[in-house]
Amino acid sequence: NCSDIAKMAEKEKSKFKGCEIWKKSIGVIGLGAIGSKVANAAAALGMKVYGYDPYISVDTAWQLSQRIIHSTNLDEIYEKCDYITVHVPLLESTRGLINQGSISKMKDKVVILNFSRDLLVNEKEVLKAVEEGKIGKYVTDFPTEKLINKKNVIVIPHLGASTEESEENCGIMAVNELKDYLENGNIVNSVNYPNCSMGVCTYKGRISLLHMNIPNMISQVATALGQEGINIADMTNKSKGQYAYTLIDTDSEISTDTVESLKAIKGMCKVRIIK
Repeated sequence: NCSDIAKMAEKEKSKFKGCEIWKKSIGVIGLGAIGSKVANAAAALGMKVYGYDPYISVDTAWQLSQRIIHSTNLDEIYEKCDYITVHVPLLESTRGLINQGSISKMKDKVVILNFSRDLLVNEKEVLKAVEEGKIGKYVTDFPTEKLINKKNVIVIPHLGASTEESEENCGIMAVNELKDYLENGNIVNSVNYPNCSMGVCTYKGRISLLHMNIPNMISQVATALGQEGINIADMTNKSKGQYAYTLIDTDSEISTDTVESLKAIKGMCKVRIIK
């Protein structure tokens, strides 16, 4: 009966004893759309939050709680945090980010959370650290055969998008991002190119340049525009790996000849006038 269930639940609750997160320290690696929300939520719950992201956007920085400590290197997070959560894309530079070397710098009994990409951690080396007790818990939503039924490893399904609203919201977001690129040249959430935005153009013309991330590109672009008598009113340049993206607003309209001059620059991939 209900009375027995209540007594049983009370008796068995000691099996689920945990620990408080209040006043604990957490390191958030990657402060993008998800990482920034995790950092703010952790700060609101009374945690000491360290955030690391060398590519953080201005918009995201404005949205972060003032209580979040800006870490300029990962070692600070490894050495000081009780919890470490990873929110970065899988690139060659981030593959195996959590490995024997980084784990050796961490606190004993650290809890590592990975809901971003499975290959961001070296699974073999993480499991070894769990078995030795260096890592207190490893929590992930990327189940593999090696992780199943391992003590102090918590594996859950990959459920981040499993809501009624998520697919509709993703569709709306994709359409809005594509519309913003076509109308304004702004890039958000590209796989190969960096986030780069200058809002809506308020000058005579705007030109977008997709090019290789190599030296002397910007000076060559400025020279080509100067030779055509075109003044740069505003400009932004962002890079991601081997590619870069430049948006330029000008005080005058951009001619076909100018476009051809820009296309002729070595390393230029695409030139587009935003109208």
